[in-house]
Amino acid sequence: MKLRYRWLAMLAIAAVVVAGIALYLMWEKALAPVKPPPPSSFGGQLTLRGARVVALGDCAVCHTARDGKPYAGGLALSTPFGTLYTTNITPDPETGIGTWSLEAFTRAMRRGISRDGHQLYPAFPYIHYTRMSDADIAAAYAYLMRRDPVVAKAPPNDLIFPLNFRPLVAFWNVLFLRTGPEAPESSRSAQWHRGRELVNGLGHCAACHTPLNLIGGEQWGKAFEGGVIDGWEAPPLTRLAHGPVPWTEAQLVAYLRTGISSAHGAAAGPMLPVTQELATVPPADVEAMAAYLFSLQQPASADSVKSGVPVADPAAIRRGSVLFAGACASCHGGKAPMQSIGDRPALATSSAIHAATPRNAIQMMLEGVPWQGEQALHYMPAFDAALDDAQIGDLALYLRATYSRLPPWDGVTQAVTDIRKGDAAK
Repeated sequence: MKLRYRWLAMLAIAAVVVAGIALYLMWEKALAPVKPPPPSSFGGQLTLRGARVVALGDCAVCHTARDGKPYAGGLALSTPFGTLYTTNITPDPETGIGTWSLEAFTRAMRRGISRDGHQLYPAFPYIHYTRMSDADIAAAYAYLMRRDPVVAKAPPNDLIFPLNFRPLVAFWNVLFLRTGPEAPESSRSAQWHRGRELVNGLGHCAACHTPLNLIGGEQWGKAFEGGVIDGWEAPPLTRLAHGPVPWTEAQLVAYLRTGISSAHGAAAGPMLPVTQELATVPPADVEAMAAYLFSLQQPASADSVKSGVPVADPAAIRRGSVLFAGACASCHGGKAPMQSIGDRPALATSSAIHAATPRNAIQMMLEGVPWQGEQALHYMPAFDAALDDAQIGDLALYLRATYSRLPPWDGVTQAVTDIRKGDAAK
């Protein structure tokens, strides 16, 4: 018993020490508010550069709520630790960043500290933005300060205890924040370095495409090996060239710039708005990102290339076939007019159908792809209200068995149920 108490005492002391370090590290001085700078104080060329930087950083994607004003925040981010709401980054002086100086903005981007000194939660990807150049940060600041101010206060975050205690973020930063740019590699091209700067820094691709550990930090040893974001699978980026349906660098560029690949499918879920932002930047930026990502490719594992005649529940396949004929064949059938218009992707090469899990195939059927106006070909109706869990499961099994030679997925109907529950909890 004495040994047990000794261990408990040591754990208590360790907890106090860790808390003390966290409290010390989180203590940051508030930076003085400034009078909102007039838009005319920022030059046109700097603002144009800022538009490019902000698009590459996906700022509008996270800082715009559904049906909300651009950059006014309020978007709910579902995490394993609860729900976070993004903040207002318009130049409103009361609810936005109108009173932030460039110094305050730079500190937030580099170290995750707000103007008033409190820690920002790492859902804001400052661990990646810290690699940005001073010039890019200044340009982003200029662009945001020239937006229309919007009065909008984000709802309070809903995080589990003790993660709702901000000082703990300081300790998290000790583990995961590495400030400063990455060292150059003399053997690499300028395009490769630009791609690495965008992918690892401003574009923060690893934030979604890398698995997280128990405390929400990226597992550095598994960089770009895939993750889950908002109920969608962010697929591995290290197997693009060696997956069941290999990508080419040119196909990846086209997908990132248009949101659609005739050989692999259409962007949906959290990736769709990212492609819409990348459509506005110079093609050379996207080409550099693709070049860097293709330098990371690893050979396919035995599991990912395993093939053979699928063995699935024949009754489920028959039911799925009937559902496909009634709900899907008019667009996705072999002789459907939509297959010959606009280079619409075929199911036989769909990345979602050839994925290791059914998650994205299920999500695509449940959520569809929203109407894009002039991009009408990039549209798919949602079937969440039209089909129940078993029907979505049967359809997924039918698609897997018909359009791939990979083994059937396990527990598909239960996966549909779980994904619906996750959506309902948001």
